[in-house]
Amino acid sequence: MLHLSGLRKRFGALVAVDGLSLEIPRGEVFGLLGPNGAGKTTTVNLAVGLLTPDEGSVEIDGAGSPAHPAARRRIGVAPQALAIYEELTAQENLLFFGRLQGLAGDRLHERADWALEFVGLADRRGDRVSTYSGGMQRRLNLAVALIHDPPILLLDEPTVGVDPQSRNAIFDRIITLRARGCTVVYTTHYMEEAQRLCDRVGIMDQGRLLALDTVDRLIAEHGGKSMVVAECADGEVRVETDDPLAELQRLQETRRLVSFHVDRPSLETVFLNLTGRSLRD
Repeated sequence: MLHLSGLRKRFGALVAVDGLSLEIPRGEVFGLLGPNGAGKTTTVNLAVGLLTPDEGSVEIDGAGSPAHPAARRRIGVAPQALAIYEELTAQENLLFFGRLQGLAGDRLHERADWALEFVGLADRRGDRVSTYSGGMQRRLNLAVALIHDPPILLLDEPTVGVDPQSRNAIFDRIITLRARGCTVVYTTHYMEEAQRLCDRVGIMDQGRLLALDTVDRLIAEHGGKSMVVAECADGEVRVETDDPLAELQRLQETRRLVSFHVDRPSLETVFLNLTGRSLRD
């Protein structure tokens, strides 16, 4: 559905994307992770045709480059910066963006009704977007991306600043879209979102892809050891181990345990091991 081959994009001396190649099949939710400045948003902008690569190519669902209108029509995009008009109602936003996608007549109104219902805003269709909460605006941003029924959806940080209810609603919609065969590319800083939603995850930094696999395989390969933290009668003990149960048994045989817990590696552990722990601004 989405094929990126040898993409490079430079802004002056900065190489934002450096030889990136990806193949994302139909019906997959693909997570693209990376620290600030890793090249995630530039990659999304290259994939949808907002930027032209200096080298390499993008192919959308066999329809060619996003430079071609026929290929672009197969993409839905919900950018991190909200792409909706606050002075218009939700209904007016959807009708406007639907017309930009070539919809008209009954089909346009059917798709607008479906999108509003899908994101849970049907009862607020006539209210100006300026009266919406941040979570409602994010959900409308998603509805706009879906108005033309695209087979590929690119979501750039789709849950930034939303309340837990809207965040969970967005998750549920993504899972529903995957079940319908939609391909979703999902960029986020929230590791638990990627771990919950994504079939595969790519971790990039400095414009390069550092690792790509399922979450379980990434954790197995890059997560490191588990940490057993035991509170004993004579103080706390912390032990890194590949076999937490065996380590707990050993501690129990040699010391009096008061309590314990096991910190297992997670996707966040993988992310920090690959990209480092220094601050990114």
